[in-house]
Amino acid sequence: MRHPSCRVPVRVRSRSRSRPRAFAVACALLLASFTAAPAAPGSDPLERFHAQRIRWGDCPGTGAPAGMGCGTVEVPLDYANPAKGTVTLALARIPATDRGHRLGSLLLNFGGPGLPGVAGLAADAETYADLGKRYDLVAFDPRGVGHSEPVSCGGSMETADAAEGDPAARLSALRAVAGRCELASGPVLPYVGTVNVSRDMDVMRRVLGDRKLNYLGFSYGTRLGAVYAAQFPGHTGRMVLDGVDTLTEPLVEQALATARGRQRALDGFLAWCTRRPDCVYGTDARAAARRVDSLVARLDEEPLTGEDGSHVTGQDAAASIGNALYATSTWPRLADALALAEREHDPVGLLQLGGPTGPSDRPQEVQEQDSGPGSVPADNSRTAQAAVNCADDPDRSDEHAGPEAVRRELDARRGQFLAASKVFGPGQLATVLTCYGRPAGTDFIRRIDHPGAPRMLLVGTRGDPATPYEWTRETAERLGSAVVLDHRGDGHTAYASSSCVRQYANRFLTEGRLPAGKRSCPAGE
Repeated sequence: MRHPSCRVPVRVRSRSRSRPRAFAVACALLLASFTAAPAAPGSDPLERFHAQRIRWGDCPGTGAPAGMGCGTVEVPLDYANPAKGTVTLALARIPATDRGHRLGSLLLNFGGPGLPGVAGLAADAETYADLGKRYDLVAFDPRGVGHSEPVSCGGSMETADAAEGDPAARLSALRAVAGRCELASGPVLPYVGTVNVSRDMDVMRRVLGDRKLNYLGFSYGTRLGAVYAAQFPGHTGRMVLDGVDTLTEPLVEQALATARGRQRALDGFLAWCTRRPDCVYGTDARAAARRVDSLVARLDEEPLTGEDGSHVTGQDAAASIGNALYATSTWPRLADALALAEREHDPVGLLQLGGPTGPSDRPQEVQEQDSGPGSVPADNSRTAQAAVNCADDPDRSDEHAGPEAVRRELDARRGQFLAASKVFGPGQLATVLTCYGRPAGTDFIRRIDHPGAPRMLLVGTRGDPATPYEWTRETAERLGSAVVLDHRGDGHTAYASSSCVRQYANRFLTEGRLPAGKRSCPAGE
């Protein structure tokens, strides 16, 4: 029995699960929601954390907008045993400009998992200026991310090339990477994951002085918001989730859906490109799709080499294309890059297409500016992404994994991923192996079912390459209290790109006005 403040008042779906045995210590965080000891009547086991006061000061690094202050909050390393140790979380705040009509704090999460919120708010504060009139805008680096005790794998999560062809060697290499991550990350690694980050958010709510949590989350941030609403329905205020993540699908199924979603987005881009007079692929969108398939296959056989010696393989090209599909504003650059690769065999355009843009993925470029003492490890984003996704997925257990399991799963899945997308399927297939060598995760997220939270707004974009629209419908059904806003456009998330979506979201967050039933926003508005 857990303390009432941490109770999970959800109806759960019947589901059998295998419980890890050899990894009980490593899984302590993941199982904490079921193992915390009872508290004495009237006591608060988190009292010393709730009584904190944040000392807001200057933000580290450069680029923080005027008025933005930074501070830290201490949270328990292990909520099942708050005396075990603490984690220091980095926060940033931009105070509300209309103090006379201030509504409290609005917590933002820009996605990931593995992307820092402090850098994200610094990079994109202007997007939320209307909300910032009546709310203190607050962002944070989740535990294990950015400046909140970042996890690392000692520089890289890559396995040796020699392990690629042999299942036994590959499994050994994956386990070696997991061990390297454990050594380089310190005590926080077994305690990452969405369930505990949502608990951290409730500590922040208390410390910030808010009776309820008002929240705007993008991409992975929607998973985080949904888990918070399931754990703390009575503390949930106005919540908007944009680019809605799945609560139901295993990590492998998520990767398969992502391959399909990126292919749909690529088809949308090619339809746009072939309507332009200068499209390298002419005017036939179906023929254009076949030519992109051919380009990727050709570059896997013979990569493009630049004047500086850099080269781009087919999978490199697929990653660049996928990155550029995150926002329609980058489509012209993608068209130019493909034209340069096809006509002049020059990879520079593909190389210059950076990481995903848009509100849920922009902070990475800011994070990489950090340097000096306390800087963020270069591999933090990827390490944290894998750690959180595996912590949230109960379908993997190291003790059941052998070399043949690796071979069988890859063989069984390869055809599905290629059928989903010849361009993106091979890269997403690697996700099959992400959690081998790691303990199985919590099943809490899978079991969320009508938790009794207040009504909230869920935004799904039809052409989203990362969070397919069907996940919006599925998550709305699981939460049972959501209004769906159907954005009939392209790109990953919609708040920054659609004035229609922004109006619905801002009206709800500032006025509490939420229409009944499903609503839609057309593309381009």
